[in-house]
Amino acid sequence: MNEYKNLLVEQKDAVLIVTVNRERVLNALNKETVAELQKLFSYHWTDDAIKCVIITGAGEKGFMAGADISEIADLDMRGGNDLSANGLYLAKTIQNFPKPVIAAVNGFALGGGCELAMACDIRLASEKARFGQPEVNLGIIPGYGGTQRMPRLVGRGKAMQLILTAAIIKADEAYRVGLVDEVYPHEELMDKALEMANVICAKAPIAVTLAKESINRGIDGTLTAGCDLERGNFAQTCGTGDKNEGCEAFLEKRPPKFTGA
Repeated sequence: MNEYKNLLVEQKDAVLIVTVNRERVLNALNKETVAELQKLFSYHWTDDAIKCVIITGAGEKGFMAGADISEIADLDMRGGNDLSANGLYLAKTIQNFPKPVIAAVNGFALGGGCELAMACDIRLASEKARFGQPEVNLGIIPGYGGTQRMPRLVGRGKAMQLILTAAIIKADEAYRVGLVDEVYPHEELMDKALEMANVICAKAPIAVTLAKESINRGIDGTLTAGCDLERGNFAQTCGTGDKNEGCEAFLEKRPPKFTGA
């Protein structure tokens, strides 16, 4: 039985599929949904049965269409700080989750929805997807990391343009500027996301986790510090049974059978 009010959770082999299920409001992120997502990722943090996560939205129109405006309308400074802190914590949890997280963006990804998509490792979009940070239209700014993650993905100037004009862009433009990694016909999106997730699941789990950590931790530091981090993580993978299996399988010209050890 599903224990979440606003999420649908399904496991297909080693892939966990998480669907934000508030279709009536285009899967807008209210406080309860943010808390449920935090609970879900925290629960599966050490779940060895899960090797990849796909997150998407229910229905045909919305991935996550921003925050719940009715909640924002009543905020004062203290409430704004708390709302932002909870969203930032969730985005950080997704970014640092030890398994890869794929965003399958099937519709509107606005505000907090766009920010959570940017916190994912890989962003796949339907041709119907739309992206934007429209917060300045409400007299506020992005609060879940948008002013920080967007420049890192698309560059300072383009991020300035998108955030300061509150522009909403189509999937092909999001792909052109580097906000998403692939665009597919709408009806193929989830199949493509699952296909990519299964490719990742077939790789050595420890190597995948350490590669993700090396990229995420290294990109915000100096090149020297990042290379030092990579060296340590590379050495760690060399001590695993999966490294032995991978090399033996290559030399024997057979598919490897990784165990995560």
